[in-house]
Amino acid sequence: MAKRPVYIVSMRDALVDELYIDFDWYSGFAITQKQKSIKSLHENFVKDNKDKKVLEISSKSPTSLGVSLSAFNLMINKKNSEEKFSVECAFQSSKVFENGGPYKELLSKSSLEAKKYDKLTTSGDLINFQYNNVDWELEPKTLFYDWLYITALSLDINKDLATQLLEYNAFTDIEFNPKKSVNCQAYSAALYVSLYRRGLLQKALTSIDEYKKVVLTTK
Repeated sequence: MAKRPVYIVSMRDALVDELYIDFDWYSGFAITQKQKSIKSLHENFVKDNKDKKVLEISSKSPTSLGVSLSAFNLMINKKNSEEKFSVECAFQSSKVFENGGPYKELLSKSSLEAKKYDKLTTSGDLINFQYNNVDWELEPKTLFYDWLYITALSLDINKDLATQLLEYNAFTDIEFNPKKSVNCQAYSAALYVSLYRRGLLQKALTSIDEYKKVVLTTK
């Protein structure tokens, strides 16, 4: 057995609710094993949440939508630029360390290459993020990553994906282990849907200051 979070779109109190679910874990790196685990997680969640429509967001998702919405595949581009790169590459290339970074060369790498880039683990402690010449502090946790993800979803190039995403109200990421990681694309997706349904999405995307205000003060 294993336990993983399901992130649920909320229309009251917090923007996103987190519910931990026990499920059967199928070990192994094969995608078939991952998808068995996803199926068990979703089935156990839906038993007591029959009004929820749940989507796995990861490269192991059994749906093409979930795969496309993975940070490894979801594309973003900077202002006044047609160059596109994945959310994963954007995130990894924004890290600033004690002894180096941001490593902008990661924008031309594949998502896997960017995530495994050796300098990300040999440049000392992470001190902040820098994207579009704007610095982001490490706290609150996930704030920058979530902004990158929902910003990408708001772009015209991802309009169809965003429209399909809005059909769901619960999200998982079988690759995310909260004991080992901080940022989660399933949470980011739930945040996007929640902001949209509350009519706060456009306000949050007006500026970084507005985004912080909306996300950190909405109850």
